[in-house]
Amino acid sequence: MFASLVLLALAAQQITIPLGKAPRKIERPKALIEESGPQWAAACGDSTDWDQPAPPVRIHANTYLVGTCGISAILVTGSEGHVLIDGGTEKGAEVVAGNIRSLGFRLRDVKYLLHSHEHFDHVGGIARLQQLTGATLVASAPAKKVLDTGLPSTDDPQAGMHKPFPAANVGRVVKDGDTVRFGNLMLTAMTTPGHTPGALSWRWESCDGGVCRTMVYADSLSPISLDDYRFSDHPAYLAAYRASIAKVAASRCEILLTPHPSASAMKERMTGKQPLFDIRGCRDYAAALTKRLDERLAKEAASK
Repeated sequence: MFASLVLLALAAQQITIPLGKAPRKIERPKALIEESGPQWAAACGDSTDWDQPAPPVRIHANTYLVGTCGISAILVTGSEGHVLIDGGTEKGAEVVAGNIRSLGFRLRDVKYLLHSHEHFDHVGGIARLQQLTGATLVASAPAKKVLDTGLPSTDDPQAGMHKPFPAANVGRVVKDGDTVRFGNLMLTAMTTPGHTPGALSWRWESCDGGVCRTMVYADSLSPISLDDYRFSDHPAYLAAYRASIAKVAASRCEILLTPHPSASAMKERMTGKQPLFDIRGCRDYAAALTKRLDERLAKEAASK
């Protein structure tokens, strides 16, 4: 009887009893690969143009492809800021910046800029992106000289082929095995000279809930050079080159990314025609590079 009277009194006063807060709305990640992968493929087709705009794609968890159709730029997002690897050409840097913004991230939250190899098609836009972000540029010792001046290195196999680009400001030099660590992010540097003297590859973990993947951004490592350059005339450099390829092959690697998307069949892998997750990805990539290098050395021997 008493309980009934209490309920009637509450109803008369139009008092509501809160049952708890509404559940927090979980925001759906942007640029999911299932949707944005096909959009990337449709926008780029078979183009490998360095400056052709491409939409951003969430490759896995906190790892995004934010470059152009022909040049990769990789954004790795974290709890205390983000890392950007490579910045494309001077013109391509604006595409990269636009893609980061379109994902909802602030450019000023990019705290570190990293590089693959020190050619203008991958680092020509770094100075502009450093200006936009205020980020610390991390480089290998050989690449530092190039990035600080914008002038190609004289010991690069492609020396004389490329024009200067805007100089940036290197804030930290890394060696093999060093890490870029802050917040919940840790990226490990692998020195991989060959395509250039200062080339770096990078490895990190990206976790989506309980699903973690080892990501590797492996440098190009292709034996391209000026016409009169002979890798066989530089035995120490050639030995370091082979060691770089072996290092990539031996690395933990579940999702392979490369400075040129076409080099790792990204269009096919983002559209389900080839597997994105592939524990043999780095080994197969290294095997193909070894074959190309051996073929190049055979041509050099035949031309003596």
